[in-house]
Amino acid sequence: MKQTITKLAILCLLAFGAATNNANAQCFKKISAGSKHTIAIKTDGTLWAWGYNNDGELGDGTTVDKSSPVQIGLATNWVSVSVGAYHTIAIKTDGTLWAWGYNVQGQLGDGTTTQRNSPVKIGTATNWASASAGDVHSTAIKSDGTLWAWGYNGDGELGDGTGVDKTSPVQIGVATNWASVNAGSHQTLAIKSDGILWAWGYNFYGQLGDGTTVDKSSPVQIGVATNWASVSAGDNHTIAIKTDGSLWAWGWNGFGQLGDGTGVDKTSPVQIGSATNWASVSAGSLHNIAIKTDGTLWAWGYN
Repeated sequence: MKQTITKLAILCLLAFGAATNNANAQCFKKISAGSKHTIAIKTDGTLWAWGYNNDGELGDGTTVDKSSPVQIGLATNWVSVSVGAYHTIAIKTDGTLWAWGYNVQGQLGDGTTTQRNSPVKIGTATNWASASAGDVHSTAIKSDGTLWAWGYNGDGELGDGTGVDKTSPVQIGVATNWASVNAGSHQTLAIKSDGILWAWGYNFYGQLGDGTTVDKSSPVQIGVATNWASVSAGDNHTIAIKTDGSLWAWGWNGFGQLGDGTGVDKTSPVQIGSATNWASVSAGSLHNIAIKTDGTLWAWGYN
């Protein structure tokens, strides 16, 4: 989503004030930032969290905010994490899926609407490959290429053709070639292994990119391009990169978050500039951060 997608980074523990003579210091290798909290995984597979914790989204067994990283449990086999607005979902190296935090819409996927302040295992499957948390819904892909979703569905963001919330993961369609998925605020974007982009959910500002402002409760193909490489959804806008390194954007543009030099919304993808060396991009609520292949960092939108 917006601020919930996983950002890959190497942040050494020293940056957080650890003693310089700590020979056992580890670096953070994966980080995901939400509205008010951050979760990270170190190179040793341990999980750490800090920030707002009123809904148990840090997972340390309390609802007390933390201003410095605290280790979550003792497990050393965490492999990926995604932070939503007030909940967190993560995957271990054994392929199991875990979730914690706010759960009123069932976004944790444990079959309840009960808040959890410690990680709870979701189901018995051991083939979860990736996951993405939106504001109040969650999405994930299994190693068999199937797509799953759960949580709030009032805007069709789950993609199951209904507007009914789900408290446990439900398979979306029958396709087995989903490659990546990104949950936005109330919309979902995904790419199949054939490079085709799909979108569904809330679409008031055209953030799905299908040329309309009509919500969709099932995946719809976006254009005819077959070279989409990655996509990131913000609150009401979307940013994506194609395999040729070009950058594209669509949706709400009230704060210039599309980066096309205007404040005009777009209901279909428009290329941003002429550069073809964009490597990665992450959409926040109203802004974006991106990196080019030359290692330079770029930002635009609300400031």
